[in-house]
Amino acid sequence: MKTVEKTLAELADREEIRDLPMRYCDCVWRGDVAGIVDLFAADGSFTVKTSDSESINKGREALLKKYSEDLRRLTPRPYIHNHVVELGYYGRATGRCYVELRSAGRNMEWIGTGHYLDEYVKVGEHWKFASRYFTAVRFDQTSAKAAAPAKTAARTKPVHKAAAKPKPAKAKAVVRKKAAPARRKSER
Repeated sequence: MKTVEKTLAELADREEIRDLPMRYCDCVWRGDVAGIVDLFAADGSFTVKTSDSESINKGREALLKKYSEDLRRLTPRPYIHNHVVELGYYGRATGRCYVELRSAGRNMEWIGTGHYLDEYVKVGEHWKFASRYFTAVRFDQTSAKAAAPAKTAARTKPVHKAAAKPKPAKAKAVVRKKAAPARRKSER
């Protein structure tokens, strides 16, 4: 049986690891490239695999460049789901989580989905990504590539609130017939 101290340490590790993908998404939303890269170990890597390509970026300099370019070009808004963590030994762990991607530059249009396979490492007292391997199950590169121009165009057009709201449809009256009262046995 595990000691209370061992159980508590595992729970604390698991919670800090589960926090990494959430902090990652928060940094992506805010465009905090330095914050994203700080979530990785110094030699951490990020791999993106789509149906037709795979790119690998390893080390802080490569990660800074990759995230700076991608966040400026795509304006993604990730939503993380179903994070599973498996604690290992000697300051190592693995995990999986699933993601939906939407584009801020295209009125939150859905641009893809996929999953992350993560390796975590404890650096000092804190957990970091040793690697993130993103597999795109579906990624609409047409929408993603068009995201930046659409955002610029949206700023130049005035938007009238009255025109943006659809008029509510008139409610149709629903007429229900009352059921005939049930007959007693004596009335039959």
